[in-house]
Parts: sequence; C-alpha cells; structure tokens
Amino acid sequence: MEAILDAQGLWEMIESEEDVVIDVKKSKTARAFIFQAIPEEILLQVAKKKTAKEVWESLKTRYVGVERVQKARLHTYKSEFEALRMRDGETIDEYSGRLSAMISKYKLVGEVLDDEELVRKLFDTVSNKFIPMVAGAEQFIKMEEVTFDEVIGRLKAYEDRLKLRQGIGTSDSALLFTKTDDKNGDKAYNKPGGSHG
Repeated sequence: MEAILDAQGLWEMIESEEDVVIDVKKSKTARAFIFQAIPEEILLQVAKKKTAKEVWESLKTRYVGVERVQKARLHTYKSEFEALRMRDGETIDEYSGRLSAMISKYKLVGEVLDDEELVRKLFDTVSNKFIPMVAGAEQFIKMEEVTFDEVIGRLKAYEDRLKLRQGIGTSDSALLFTKTDDKNGDKAYNKPGGSHG
C-alpha cells in the first residue's frame, strides 16, 4: 500500500504532520486507494474516518499495534526465524518464500532482516543436498557483499542441475533393460552388451 500511495504521490497524506494543511482532494484519493485494498469487514470499521491518515493510523494500531505489542511480535518473529529450516522435499523457491514472508513480518514491526543475516540463515538451514554448493560458496563469496536474491539464484541453478542429473540417471537406468519379443512369442529382456536374460 505504501508503494502504491508513494507512486501516486499520495504518501505525504499519511506522513503529514499535524499542523500541516492537508490537500483534501489528495487525502480523499489516498483514502479511496486504502479502501480498495482492505477486506469489506475491515472497511466497515474504518469507513467513518475522514482522512487517509486517520484510516492508516486506525489500521496501523489494529494490525501493528502500539510499541509494546510490536516488541512482543518481534520476539515471536525472531523465534520463528530461528526455528526455520528447509523441509525434506521442499524446493528453494518454497523455502525462500517462507524466508521472504519473515522479511515482511519484520517490516510490519519496523525491523529489517539484512541480506547477510538471510544468506547465513539459508546456508545454515538448507537440506543436505545443497551442502557441496554451500561449502563452495562460503569459500568464494564475501558474505557481507552478496545479496539474498543472488544466493537464491545460485541455489536455484544448483537445484536445477541436480534435477537434470537425476533425470539423466533415471533415463539411463530405464534404457538398461528393454523389452523385445523373440520368435516363439516369449518376452525377453535385452541387457546391455547383447546378452538375453
């Protein structure tokens, strides 16, 4: 919502100081944008607010809460972040999605998960099949300079290569035994090297 209001030149209606004269038309436009983005049951609860700033503050109090509530939420989010681990069978996209959700939760309470922290978390918690890639990356990249997105890209490329190799291995083993019919109508299996079994 902040990005939309900012792109429309309306974010100043939310951040304006109390003593600043408000552009009524801009405030109404910002209010309308906010109303479009919230569910109907919430809309009914904030519809009486006259300015975009009042609507925003009401939503902020409801969902972000006062400072004490924010601190409690941050503590919960930190515990969730610490407990995150890549699940068996989970893809890099799925796991990075869960990490990205944590980034959003931290932002809600005014905190930031920086790239270095996220990269370290990724490297420490990916499944064992990524260990060779992680070991190599840790030797050749500077953790404080690499971005979270860059590491996700590298892990995805490694994951794709693993899938390709597994696919090739499956195809090769499937070709080892091919079914043929002999002259008597009996089914025989050809093994590599031309012998029959």
